Amino acid sequence: MKKGILIFVFALTPQMLIGQNCLSPNKQSEVIFSLTNEGAPNYQMLHKGQTVIAQSHMGFELVDALPLLQNFRVLDVRFDTKDEIWKPVWGEEKTIRNHYNEMLIALEQQDKNRKMNIRFRVYDEGIGFRYEFPVQDQLGHFIIAQERTGFAMTGDHIAHWIPGDYDTQEYDYTTSRISEIESLFDVVLTGNASQEQFSKTGVQTALMLKTDNGFYINIHEAALIDYPAMHLNLDPKTLIFESWLTPDAIGNMAYMVTPHNTPWRTVIVSDDARNILASRITYNLNEPCAITDTSWIKPMKYMGVWWEMITGKSSWSYTNDVRAVKLGETDFSKVSTNKTHAANNTNVKRYIDFAAKHGFDGILVEGWNEGWEDWFGHSKDYVFDFVTPYPDFDVETLNGYAKSKGVELIMHHETSSSVRNYERHMDKAYKFMRDNGYNAVKSGYVGDIIPRGEHHYSQFIVNHYNYAVKKAADYKIMVNAHEAVRPTGIARTYPNLVANESARGTEFQAFGGSKPNHTTILPFTRLVGGPMDYTPGVFEMDISKLNPNNNSHVNTTLANQLGLYVIMYSPLQMAADLPEHYERFMDAFQFIKDVGVDWEKSVYLEAEPGEYITIARKEKGSSNWFVGNSNGYNKRKAIVDCSFLDDKKTYMATIYRDHKSADFKTNPQAYVIETKTITRKTVLKITTVAAGGFGISIVPKN
Repeated sequence: MKKGILIFVFALTPQMLIGQNCLSPNKQSEVIFSLTNEGAPNYQMLHKGQTVIAQSHMGFELVDALPLLQNFRVLDVRFDTKDEIWKPVWGEEKTIRNHYNEMLIALEQQDKNRKMNIRFRVYDEGIGFRYEFPVQDQLGHFIIAQERTGFAMTGDHIAHWIPGDYDTQEYDYTTSRISEIESLFDVVLTGNASQEQFSKTGVQTALMLKTDNGFYINIHEAALIDYPAMHLNLDPKTLIFESWLTPDAIGNMAYMVTPHNTPWRTVIVSDDARNILASRITYNLNEPCAITDTSWIKPMKYMGVWWEMITGKSSWSYTNDVRAVKLGETDFSKVSTNKTHAANNTNVKRYIDFAAKHGFDGILVEGWNEGWEDWFGHSKDYVFDFVTPYPDFDVETLNGYAKSKGVELIMHHETSSSVRNYERHMDKAYKFMRDNGYNAVKSGYVGDIIPRGEHHYSQFIVNHYNYAVKKAADYKIMVNAHEAVRPTGIARTYPNLVANESARGTEFQAFGGSKPNHTTILPFTRLVGGPMDYTPGVFEMDISKLNPNNNSHVNTTLANQLGLYVIMYSPLQMAADLPEHYERFMDAFQFIKDVGVDWEKSVYLEAEPGEYITIARKEKGSSNWFVGNSNGYNKRKAIVDCSFLDDKKTYMATIYRDHKSADFKTNPQAYVIETKTITRKTVLKITTVAAGGFGISIVPKN
């Protein structure tokens, strides 16, 4: 189902080009390009006849060169259309349709003869556009000081935002009017930022907005390759957002060598919030899969020797003694052993046994390798070698034991943000994994980037993340990157990037908690670019029961934790809590055991960012469906219209929901499990409490 139609090609003078437009296939979305009298490029976006992005400027400031902002003339305008179906290796559906109309504007700067093209792709639910610099004599190597792409708002919309930090996305979301962002910055940053390292009116993408007339707008980027991540800087007087790139150590934004394209800037729009969740624009704007044989890339459900360390119950390091000599030269028999070290043979085998008994695919083990005592106790500059285990962690024995149980161990690489060190050790580390039966790695980038002055989302470090994924593919290794740049659909091209963290995950529930409505916003923001390793499944909400010195509380109900397995999409899905906590609630744990990790179809039943989400997904390769709900601050009744089911079948639904007495603060473990016979004509009405939710397992009856 592929089509490519060249509609027409013609040349226009600047005087002729008052407004060149391109409509989406269903004619509901429209982009209009124009040049001002000064030859400055502008664009405007409409949806269903209403302006969504008002006329907005485009172009670049350059270092030691005249800007690419005006004096342009149009050399050519070309139109094309494409309609194709492609199959992701894993995903929220078995197939994805990529259907758009395209408009390419070829520009030349008259005073310098420098060429810049702008390519627009218009989908039914939004647009993507990027800048393209062809090979040319007048613009070979150049440095971008700032990208000047505007996103002019048509009103003071409601925004769900986090600050435009260059080094972390691990914030709770703030919901406010656009005009209130500047005044709220200091409050949001309290306890989060140690220095001003970003604009005080900058926010991160994906930015989720809602207009007063009921339109939902999502601004993000796709195919972030060889370029810094984009934030959005706000002019609070004009309500215009402008692209604000992550700088490098000396303040430059991007180093360009023609031919070179920028990432796509995306705007998804609908009058139904569910369509934002269903959009695949971000994936569609990326290149097709670059890996020929993908048979080794397999979605999996895993547990981990992790939560007990996050909560402070156990330790990453084998000893509390900071070593005085270089890596590999310490005699651990001469230092005091840390009795709380979690990654020991006995404890890891305990997790393996539990995982094998309950059908999990893998076990993540952190703190297995030498160096944690130095990193925690002495210097954040410490660098790991990724191959040297502690004396109480027997790599060969544990991997053999796991294999005998039908489980595999998942590697952990904490890079300590020393990216050059990681690149030096990468081949050796990946070979070590292959030699010892590891097929997946969780990589971490905690701390300030080394080399000094670089940021987590600058061009140089973005290139490192992509290099690590490509190198892992050479060794047939799947990557789950934490603290890396937020994803932009690159997993279409490299599907061995099975998950990222890149947002405030469950671990923050052990660091003081997250807002009760956090997971009703993340699917509209962070997950627009790709799956998140959110690590749900916490059943013990009172963290002091794990660590008396930690008074944190998980701000959800237990039933909400179950619903997250459907809401927070990931092909690498974790049951984060300790085995002994699951053993207390084995009837609820059954949902985690049963729920799928790879999907044939997804149906977005109801959604309102910051308020609630209900999603139904059909498991790939079976007739089973699973429904998940996450609720925000207000108690409400969710409506589950079961018309997504096969009309020729009758199903048994097992519903795991909040008890009427459930309270995320005082009674979070109160839940009810009930079964009902349902058909596609059934409409379920399920009450959810604040920060509550539910999970439903739907299985055909014989």
